[in-house]
Amino acid sequence: MAKNGSEIGINTRLAHSGNNPHDYFGFVNPPVVHASTVLYRNAASMAARSQKYTYGTRGTPTTDALGQAIDELEGSAGTIMVPSGLAAVTIPLLGFVSAGDHLLIVDSVYHPTRNFADTMLKRLGVDVEYYDPHIGAGIAALIRPNTSVVFTESPASNTFEVQDIPAIAKAAHAAGAIVMMDNTWATPLYFRALDFGVDISIHAATKYPAGHSDVLLGTVSANERCWPKLFEAFNTLGCCAGPDDVYQVLRGLRTMGLRLDHHQRSALDVASWLEQQPGVAQVLHPALPSHPDHALWKRDFSGSSGVFSVVLAGGGQKQQHAFLDALTIFGLGYSWGGYESLAVPVFLGDRVVAKGPYAGPVIRLQIGLEDVADLKADIARGLAAAAAA
Repeated sequence: MAKNGSEIGINTRLAHSGNNPHDYFGFVNPPVVHASTVLYRNAASMAARSQKYTYGTRGTPTTDALGQAIDELEGSAGTIMVPSGLAAVTIPLLGFVSAGDHLLIVDSVYHPTRNFADTMLKRLGVDVEYYDPHIGAGIAALIRPNTSVVFTESPASNTFEVQDIPAIAKAAHAAGAIVMMDNTWATPLYFRALDFGVDISIHAATKYPAGHSDVLLGTVSANERCWPKLFEAFNTLGCCAGPDDVYQVLRGLRTMGLRLDHHQRSALDVASWLEQQPGVAQVLHPALPSHPDHALWKRDFSGSSGVFSVVLAGGGQKQQHAFLDALTIFGLGYSWGGYESLAVPVFLGDRVVAKGPYAGPVIRLQIGLEDVADLKADIARGLAAAAAA
């Protein structure tokens, strides 16, 4: 909000959120505070911890600046910064589930989230169950008296199903469960998760907030109800992010709106073009009218990012690898959200419910900031190689 109470644009908010330059002698960027020990003025203040900063793991001016910026974007009561996107998943889960609890996770979830649930959480006595991403209000039938958390991700990793988050949240809350959402794909610019009933919004800030493929960071934002417990878990686990990485993400936020807009426009251009190409069976991008969940995406989301998948028209791993190996601009590498385009093969063999079917091998594309004509030419080389394999 502007000082006069009127709404201001997202790019203006991104440029100015998180810190007041006049708190730091007018410098427009906050200081990068490297801290462990914080000195107290006297024994009484030490005993009472009656000062803003007490130890490096519990916050610094640098982490506060990014946290305040994220809270403004999310509408959250508080945000923690952790060393990776995966840590942003594991820390709230460890904080909110206990031995004997039932945990519902969408079957199309990010694979490292599934791996954490299937290994560590199960070992700790948590009953993990996966549900269909299209379940919507029907999730009420899966919720048990001991269901503590419903973990959502929308659109889904790799296959981009869109969940009915408000319906899921309503059913979960009616049963006393909390809702977590991995919202990395849309960012709070295109989907403010807490406005749709989510309690805890999770982001791999490694991706669009950082934006340059050189930082690992995760953020977790909670509503007023869940913030105290999240903050307690964060402090108990001691899993805090380093100040240089926090600063890099804060700097990346300043241009995230402009970059996301470019990613969005380029990805939609490439995705629409791909639908017309021989050798392509399907394009999995929820902002395309052809996507089966397009109406739901249009209802809830205000934009789309640069990541989607393409399904080849037949073949198997041989054709998938031929496509990937023919690319010269797209890099073969994990993650996304940086300036460069990337491609990875998609594996769906770990899924229980959301298996397809798909007409051929699936390839995930991250559309970067390059010229679209060059990206199309590169993909055309891939399609030709797959057809010849």
